[in-house]
Amino acid sequence: MSTARTAHTARPAPALDDDRPPPARPAYDARTWREVAHLLVNLLEGLAGFVYTVLWLFPGVALSVTVIGLPLLAAGLAGARVLGRLARARARALLGVRIEEPGPMPTRGGRLVRLRLRLTDPVAWRTTLYAFLRLPWGVLCFAVTLVTLLMAWPVLAYVTRALTSVDRAMVRSLLSPSSELERRVAELEQGRGVVVDTAAADLRRIERDLHDGAQARLVALAMGLGLAKEKVLEDPDAAAKMVDEAHGEVKLALQELRDLARGIHPAVLTDRGLDAALSSVAGRCTVPVSVRVDLKERPAPAIEGIAYFTVSELLQNISKHSRARSAEVELWRAKDRLLIQVRDDGQGGAGTDRGSGLAGLAERLGSVDGLFAVDSPAGGPTVITAELPWRGRTAEKD
Repeated sequence: MSTARTAHTARPAPALDDDRPPPARPAYDARTWREVAHLLVNLLEGLAGFVYTVLWLFPGVALSVTVIGLPLLAAGLAGARVLGRLARARARALLGVRIEEPGPMPTRGGRLVRLRLRLTDPVAWRTTLYAFLRLPWGVLCFAVTLVTLLMAWPVLAYVTRALTSVDRAMVRSLLSPSSELERRVAELEQGRGVVVDTAAADLRRIERDLHDGAQARLVALAMGLGLAKEKVLEDPDAAAKMVDEAHGEVKLALQELRDLARGIHPAVLTDRGLDAALSSVAGRCTVPVSVRVDLKERPAPAIEGIAYFTVSELLQNISKHSRARSAEVELWRAKDRLLIQVRDDGQGGAGTDRGSGLAGLAERLGSVDGLFAVDSPAGGPTVITAELPWRGRTAEKD
């Protein structure tokens, strides 16, 4: 008997398996007492979660037809995510259930976009359901565990195993991160909002440029030609001078229209591709720029346009802010990605802080499943790397 007891106590405890509950243990080891503590605390957690949920959910639903209802629901769901994080931490500490934390909520896009994403957050809604279920379950766990402790001590390990098995299943099913599909849908919804905002801003810019530039020149041209027409017979020399001035206005208006068209989609990009288009942009930069484009095929037109305008804006930033003496632009393909790298030997210190031009670029690339990274220590050099999905004709055929 003594030898058997020694062998039993020396045997290591079975390893915790996250996918199934531990086997029943008649011995009262540290794991058993952690499970007992978890079951007793269930009542407090369930009560706190239930009260919190009732305080925001019912008023938010009742006031959803007013201006404060939806923001109240969004704020409550944000708090539900915090409750879920605390519950996962308790499950890790007392039950050994290790579940990955869900990804953060997207922060890009306008206020309405963020509000919609918050209201449709599956992680927060599952945590809300978890908080509702915890109160009746917590009352049951507290009562059964307390009675077992006081009156049925020999079966305590079996009771805690049964109850915590339900707890583990509940945590895994309701507090796990969203599926990859849910995360991807949220990212695409956010990206769509960014694209819509960007397109609206571009349309306003085009309208402003037409109104303040080419349109104003054409109005002045029409007035000048009208005056010249009146003076043709009375003062031919003055009329000829007016016509000459109008001819100059026509040239300026045409140049402004060409610049505007280049800002929408340059003809050289359509006709000759990124190599020629970026060489043209580099030639207009105030800093000497070397361009190297290693692409055997052309990506999809939309991706080509994004790459062109990304490099164009980066070179404009170099001209305006970098104090660089030289810059380099490289483009190449790596499997199904188009990679862009722009370097300069300027003063550095660039970043994607909110409100900066680089932050806008990062949002635009993110809206098409792209990436944007900035390495710009103080004193330089600055290296900016961007990735875009290829989506070329060859990839589509494959």
